Amino acid sequence: MADSVIEHVDILIVGAGPVGMTLHLALAAGGQSSLLLDRRPPAALQADPRALALSQGARELLEQINSWPTRAGTPIETIHVSHKDGFGRTLIDCADYALPALGYVVRYRDLAAALTANLQTESLLAEAEILNIEADGDGATVALRHGGQLRSIRCKLLVHAEGTPRDDPAVSVSDYDQHAVICEVTPTPGNNKRAWERFTPDGPLALLPLGDQYSIVFTLPPAKADAVMALDDDAFVAALQAQFGRRMRFAKPGKRSRFPLALRMRDTLVKGGEVWVGNTAQTLHPVSGQGFNLGLRDAWQLSEILLKNGVDRQALAQYAASRRLDRQGGAFFTDKIVKAFSNDFGPLKLARGLGLLALDLCPPARHFVAKRMIWGARAWP
Repeated sequence: MADSVIEHVDILIVGAGPVGMTLHLALAAGGQSSLLLDRRPPAALQADPRALALSQGARELLEQINSWPTRAGTPIETIHVSHKDGFGRTLIDCADYALPALGYVVRYRDLAAALTANLQTESLLAEAEILNIEADGDGATVALRHGGQLRSIRCKLLVHAEGTPRDDPAVSVSDYDQHAVICEVTPTPGNNKRAWERFTPDGPLALLPLGDQYSIVFTLPPAKADAVMALDDDAFVAALQAQFGRRMRFAKPGKRSRFPLALRMRDTLVKGGEVWVGNTAQTLHPVSGQGFNLGLRDAWQLSEILLKNGVDRQALAQYAASRRLDRQGGAFFTDKIVKAFSNDFGPLKLARGLGLLALDLCPPARHFVAKRMIWGARAWP
């Protein structure tokens, strides 16, 4: 590699998922070029089974770069929050905020396709294997293999957007001892554009309207997740029904997938000429659908600072400081909810019921929570 020609770019983004592509397109809209690297082939994004809960705030950001998948998003007009075998519930309605929806449910592949449609061919190196990264005070040099050729790229700024980190000493990990089992089911009656967040002792159960179906996020301890994954369709529906209750009936479950859940927080967002955004910066529990929206806000705020200041070390420190409230608030919000609701302790169950009832009867408190979910820390006074 020492004899190879070194290519130069201002900003190199590792990870061409939705967060990385959002950053690239937001920069391009402001006249700043960047290069995307991804280890996967472009078709891999179409194989992702997840559905994403995108807030109204996320839609507003994506519309500014012409990347909102208009026909693919199912609006969430109301959210019903309750807990199993306990009293108290909260109902959040978009009409209270003069919004068309609180959020939208979009398949990962549809959002990825909407973003990819705006990429220039030369702006993405797919199936690129990174061999080495040498970072210094002036940027970073990335050695990689692409198309069978060795290449070396020098950048002023290296942005990590490649997804959930593994075994990184700079990332603190808190394991929830829960797995998310996801699939799509058909409800009777229809979903009526309502999302459900149902807390149970095993973990939260989320139902997200997706077309005429629901996308299910069924949170369970690992052993119970093993058992649920092994069930036939009829038995799976029965298990889902037992966890949710009898307000509606489910049928025709689709293919199931599962993911382990943990809170991962990177200690430092900026180090020299490197920046971390999205799941590389923080990976949250999926309860209330905060994590992906937080990652989009990372990308958008970084683009705003870079377009205003260029690749400036002081500006990067400003970026890290500006993201502190949003990311710590999101992590605290989701972490405390999961820990408070994922148990069957009697006195705590009573307190949860009273809390849900109070939230429903106290509009200012309910609006605070709703706006936090829609716009993140920007909604806070």
